[in-house]
Amino acid sequence: MAKKTISPTRMELTRLKTRLRTATRGHKLLKDKRDELMRQFMEIVRRNRELRTRVDEGLSTANHSISVASAIMSPEVLEQALLYPRQRVEFGMTQRNVMSVHVPVYEFNTELDDPSAIFPYGFAQTSGELDDALTALADVFRDMLELAQVEKTMQLLAAEIERTRRRVNALEYVMIPEMQTNIKYITMKLEENDRSTKVRLMKVKDMILKEAGYVN
Repeated sequence: MAKKTISPTRMELTRLKTRLRTATRGHKLLKDKRDELMRQFMEIVRRNRELRTRVDEGLSTANHSISVASAIMSPEVLEQALLYPRQRVEFGMTQRNVMSVHVPVYEFNTELDDPSAIFPYGFAQTSGELDDALTALADVFRDMLELAQVEKTMQLLAAEIERTRRRVNALEYVMIPEMQTNIKYITMKLEENDRSTKVRLMKVKDMILKEAGYVN
């Protein structure tokens, strides 16, 4: 039922029809945005699954190697070997736009291009397992950084999908039906007023004709 505050005028009818057209276009655009966000989200979920598997495997390999190295080397020698790292890493973050959602892009650069810079020790007193552990950690580091990026992107996209879904539902189940009901109400009122006006005009015409003697 239309709201009682609605004025059944042609101006109000025109205004409501304009709003309905705008709301209908907005509803379609929001549905398209929601669908595209869902598609992007599912792609990122698949990428997240791949990265998590690789990171788990890489960390498992590194943990196994460091456990073996700890069993072979004394704690003092192990601590001394890792005390002064040679390689330095600089982190940076930019953003990219995914359907009006600004998601992070993490990146890092190493100070030294030498791959052996990940080993901050000489090889005389350390075990090969320690080398394997650091190599595994270096290999998995990029995947860990991308995994963090992907998981943050998933959080942001999920929040935007929920906001878009609420807007779509509000338009589809509340605003558009309410405007359609109000338009129908005003149209019926205007038609009723037109009929009443025609009846009054016909009566006035009959009265005039009677007074003029054209009708007995």
